[in-house]
Amino acid sequence: MLQKILIANRGEIAVRVIRAARELGIATVAVYSDLDRNALHVRLADEAFALGGQSAADSYLNTEAILDAIRQSGADAVHPGYGFFSENADFARAITEMGVAFIGPPPEAIEEMGDKVSSRKAAERGGAPIVPGTTEFAQSADEIVAFGEASGWPVAIKAAFGGGGRGMKVVQDAASVADAMASAQREAKNFFGRDEVYVERYLTWPRHVEVQLVGDQHGDIVWVSTRDCSAQRRHQKLIEEAPAPALPDGVEEAMGEAAVKAAKAVGYYNAGTVEFIFQDGDFFFLEMNTRLQVEHPVTEAITGIDLVEWQILVASGEPLPMTQEEVLATRRGHAIEVRVNAEDPAGGKFLPSPGTITKLATPDGFGVRFDSGYDSGDEVSQFYDNLVGKLIVWGKDRDTAIARAIRALEDTVVEGVATTIPADLAILRHPDFAAVEHSTKWVEERLDLSGTAAAPAPSAEPAAEGDGEAEPLVERSVTVEVNGKRFGVKMWVPESAAAPTGGGGGGRAKPRAARRAGGGGGGAAGSGQVTVPMQGTIVKVLVEVGQKVEVNQAVVVLEAMKMENQINADRAGTVTEIKVEPGQTVGGGDVVVVIGD
Repeated sequence: MLQKILIANRGEIAVRVIRAARELGIATVAVYSDLDRNALHVRLADEAFALGGQSAADSYLNTEAILDAIRQSGADAVHPGYGFFSENADFARAITEMGVAFIGPPPEAIEEMGDKVSSRKAAERGGAPIVPGTTEFAQSADEIVAFGEASGWPVAIKAAFGGGGRGMKVVQDAASVADAMASAQREAKNFFGRDEVYVERYLTWPRHVEVQLVGDQHGDIVWVSTRDCSAQRRHQKLIEEAPAPALPDGVEEAMGEAAVKAAKAVGYYNAGTVEFIFQDGDFFFLEMNTRLQVEHPVTEAITGIDLVEWQILVASGEPLPMTQEEVLATRRGHAIEVRVNAEDPAGGKFLPSPGTITKLATPDGFGVRFDSGYDSGDEVSQFYDNLVGKLIVWGKDRDTAIARAIRALEDTVVEGVATTIPADLAILRHPDFAAVEHSTKWVEERLDLSGTAAAPAPSAEPAAEGDGEAEPLVERSVTVEVNGKRFGVKMWVPESAAAPTGGGGGGRAKPRAARRAGGGGGGAAGSGQVTVPMQGTIVKVLVEVGQKVEVNQAVVVLEAMKMENQINADRAGTVTEIKVEPGQTVGGGDVVVVIGD
């Protein structure tokens, strides 16, 4: 059995792995950026090492810094979580060449299945039908235009080494291809470290159904359950459920068998997910994610199988604990996972909402679980993914699970940042969702969120003033770094010097009220002062001084929380001033473009 696991990730997935390892008696090592010095996953781990930097590229995607942390800690295994290096074959190979176990598939399987183009070829070898598209990387916008003209619009430009909707752009016509391709490549490079893209036909009203599988190093692979992940925005999932409801007889079994064949075609082991598009009774292979999925808890809820434990056992060289028949016999009831993201869903815009979580109160009760990487007082940074937490509920049937999810969301309190909870509730209460008539396009095309608004953040209460008496001493836990390794230290200090703590970490700054994320144009209506609604980085300026623009015309592209957002003109007129340039960091409310008559 493994002795010490380094988690090369952050947030709720790092917390999830730490807790599973602790239950198995395995020591854990966290790594962290400058912004995550006191994050929950750092506080929970047995050891923690600084990576330096703030952005993902300077920290969690810094290969040498992570490899150095492995050497210093003496970890004999690395769990990559999801995102970052989880589907990077070079990283997995570097780990294994150090004699350290990689808690994931072999590098060769990551290369073939992690590359969405070659994975399509592997699926064909396994007998799974694939969505019409290219089987080579797109080299130019002209190639994509030619595919669209031949196959019909719209088409999807997708990151070849990505997943989770990152680096995916749907294009409606030839004129939009060049900008969409460039945007997809920027997102892919920023989130996955690779910018190759490919193109495939975009189906009109599909459901997204995926198959969870686990394989061992002895050649056995089992599929555990299907999941429906059709409730999405920006091609990223909001609500997932298991098993996938309302599939025709025999389709789930056929998907499971196709997934196993595709995995065996590349010598796969450990946890993985094969994704399919389902429409009009037919299913098509979409891609394979060679890692644990964000939505894995719904599979755990209906089976009682701890998938992270299975990952660790497989990485230790042990055989799968169950046969295919035994796995399917464990399934009962229905489970739903709801992602709570720091986004303002008002009007269906889903604008990122970074800031300090001034209060986080999670739900409880029968069949309820909440996975999070944050506590009250923690900061949701613009530099990372904006997932605050995941609500997972189980019910004896789908109707019960829906009702329980609604109740649990109503019990959830998140203050200081806007969240997707109002949109999640709108989905769960909608008759289309109940009747399984939604698709991957349903949220953006049919769900009415015009009246949806995130609750405003309460103002922080002023601190009480002292009464002049001698202050009592209180115990305070602080953190220090020695040569990049994190240590916790306890000390006794005057009460006024003891800043509030969040679960044993260092002192916290006084919470501030979060800035409300507004519309895409920002500024007062029709003022011509175009502002950005949140903190982020300007990646592209779309206009120039002297150019005439129309109302709602995009003027700049802002990247926040790994998502690109177009900031639009609030009035028609002529651009008189551009106050930003690509690469510049801006804060919420900053004026980026001025429009005059």
